[in-house]
Amino acid sequence: MRILLVIIQFPPDVNSTGILMSQLCEGLMAQGHEVSVITTFPHYEKFRVWKEYRGRLFEQDRFQGMDVLRLWVYAPGNKSMFNRLLSYLSFNALATVAGLLSRKQWDVILCTNGSFFSGLTGWLVGRSKRIPFIYNVQDLYPEVPVQANQLRNSWAITALRKIALFMYRRATHITVISPTMRDSLLSKGVPEEKITLIPNFVDLDFIRPLPKVNPFSQQHALCDKFVITHAGNLGYVYDLETLLEAAALLAEEKQIFFLIVGDGVARAGLQQKAEALRLQNVAFLPFQPHELLPYLRASSDVQVSLYKNGSVKHSMPSKVYEIMASGRPLLASSEMDSDLRQLVEQTRCGICVEPENAEQLATAILTLYRNHPLREQMAQNGRRIAEQYYSKQAVVQAYHHLIQRLVGEKRASHSYS
Repeated sequence: MRILLVIIQFPPDVNSTGILMSQLCEGLMAQGHEVSVITTFPHYEKFRVWKEYRGRLFEQDRFQGMDVLRLWVYAPGNKSMFNRLLSYLSFNALATVAGLLSRKQWDVILCTNGSFFSGLTGWLVGRSKRIPFIYNVQDLYPEVPVQANQLRNSWAITALRKIALFMYRRATHITVISPTMRDSLLSKGVPEEKITLIPNFVDLDFIRPLPKVNPFSQQHALCDKFVITHAGNLGYVYDLETLLEAAALLAEEKQIFFLIVGDGVARAGLQQKAEALRLQNVAFLPFQPHELLPYLRASSDVQVSLYKNGSVKHSMPSKVYEIMASGRPLLASSEMDSDLRQLVEQTRCGICVEPENAEQLATAILTLYRNHPLREQMAQNGRRIAEQYYSKQAVVQAYHHLIQRLVGEKRASHSYS
């Protein structure tokens, strides 16, 4: 099958969804499929197009055997909600034009909802080419920015909800990454037979248990410390202010060290808070090259996935599977009814605490610090569950069979029309 992937960020951008989808497409190509990609110039880390791509409208590229069309995107550096919406609109407008004008023939379109409006692109291009489009829902919008208190305009919320529902209805099929997302779409009237639950995954050969003493830990003097790590985007949904407050509560524990790796809209505020609290047990690092990720995770004794109240109710962070696969315990914060909390508690791969509760978070860190056998058991549980349920091979097979079925049904309907 000839697959068109429409996605706003794609390698060399460091966005986790883009990396996951590139790995998925590599797996699909190994199954005999051909893949084309419509994406943007790299811009994710600083919300600004990389210098080597500026001044261009588009560029043809190749990545791991895929034909990639990179497009200009509005990314002015200031990642406000308004600017992000303009960024999404700019990409999807150009992606729609590019898809409609392309002379390439595709059998199916796969698009993620990371740019919100991508479902409109998938629908318009799919309708023009008379091919099905699969809408991969990574987050429920506008619920996520509303819960994070980043979107408060009632008119905008209502409009975005109507657009989201329109895209769900026009999609040939929808894939979701968690049971809560499936239930939410069912409550919106999306037919059950139109939804398939396919979780995100981890490349188990790439992310694996490695020694604590490695080039990354040696370079950053982490070998003799008990390291608590957040690695990834520093966005508004993450409860990293509470992590800093917990660091302040544990300042007397000289072996415990907090490492915050990544970039995003919340970074400056977090650094200011760390300075105000005079934290000597916290360090900030920028996004690291992807090839260093296994060593970064191995340098940690505990890894965190912390969310503000309500922020993770409508999503399932893919980095959780990486943490599990790395053979390190997970420390998460989430409300009681979230998929994240249920995963942590059912698999016993870590500890889940209340969001925005610094004392409870500090207590959980101390528990893990003082109980090495508990950490080891949680680490083993996480790796085992990742191998059983969240492997790249399993997810590739699920998409492979879904694509074959949808394209087969479409061709059958054409033959009788």
